[in-house]
Amino acid sequence: MSSSTDRPRGIRTRLVTAGRNPDEQFGFINTPVYRGSTVLYPTMDALVHRKARYTYGTKGTPTIASLESAWTDLTGAAGTIIVPSGLAAVTIALMATVKAGDHVLVTDSVYQPTRHFCDTVLKRMGVEVDYFDPLIGAGIATLMRDNTTVVFTETPGSQTFEVQDVPAIAEVAHSRGAVVLLDNTWATPLFYPPHARGADIAIEAGTKYLGGHSDLLIGLVSANERWWPALRATFDAFGACAGPEDTFLALRGLRTMQLRLKEAERQALDLAAWLQTRPEVKWVLHPALPSCPGHEIWKRDFLGSSGVFSIVLQPASQKAVAAMLDGLELFGMGYSWGGFESLIIPFDCRGYRTASEWNPGGPCLRLQVGLEDLDDLKADLAEGFARLKAAD
Repeated sequence: MSSSTDRPRGIRTRLVTAGRNPDEQFGFINTPVYRGSTVLYPTMDALVHRKARYTYGTKGTPTIASLESAWTDLTGAAGTIIVPSGLAAVTIALMATVKAGDHVLVTDSVYQPTRHFCDTVLKRMGVEVDYFDPLIGAGIATLMRDNTTVVFTETPGSQTFEVQDVPAIAEVAHSRGAVVLLDNTWATPLFYPPHARGADIAIEAGTKYLGGHSDLLIGLVSANERWWPALRATFDAFGACAGPEDTFLALRGLRTMQLRLKEAERQALDLAAWLQTRPEVKWVLHPALPSCPGHEIWKRDFLGSSGVFSIVLQPASQKAVAAMLDGLELFGMGYSWGGFESLIIPFDCRGYRTASEWNPGGPCLRLQVGLEDLDDLKADLAEGFARLKAAD
């Protein structure tokens, strides 16, 4: 009979054990917070030749190394860098893969700050950016040029929730020598193994489900063996290090991430189904529902769904939507997601999408479903819908 060490360990076990070595911490379970810039060397030879596991604060600490190791294991990567925010993860990943004269393809449903970086900084660098329909799949071959070096994907889109066929896109991109970047924040590696699906570099805003409590900013970028050296070299050149306390909190959040993510999935699916029955709601955009664009791809490629989705309301005035949102007691209005509290924001992406038409036919709201009692969340929204109708 095989011992437990002879078989792959389950995800919950890996989350509990990854990146930990109590023997190196005098038996304490968690790697402590290491703060520091200077590292002392015992001899001149050791200093000159960098004969030390840690050489300077920007090159890493035991706290950072613990999170890097754990995330590399979870994503199936060759290596991981830890940076101060999700947007920093996006920008450093792009800077590691582009140069002047390159052509980059980016999904039209991309996180808006990513679009801003592409349209400003990359443009000033002499990089040309075009956007593609998130449902294009293998059809992206028609947009590839001889100088197309990067295809940037995000599945699902963080507002409109189209599910992309990343494996099909990756097959085309790789056949043309391009690198595939994936913003995997919505699903996390627990629900979408990025490198197994074709991504060369995977980006995560750990601010969200990894942190889990809306009290830290952190980003993670993992790379396969081919792209890991370039990613690490670019990170070292920028010196964009995550703070020690945020890294420690992210490590702590890692241990319970699967439990929180599964509960977020359960709560969001229940609420999405309830919203489908509401007369005020025209459309529920949740990847696990057949009504969501790309749902069949979600069923094929994903291992679960998280707690964030959008709804399209029946036509209503801005005044009516404000009446609904301003009176909510449990759904706070604020950006990000992945914390314990429920959030809601209005959005309208018609002004910045350029490659695909977005005409939903009503006001749009994105919901982050937290850990409150579902009956209370439904009651809060039902009262909001009443205000919506009364104000219109």
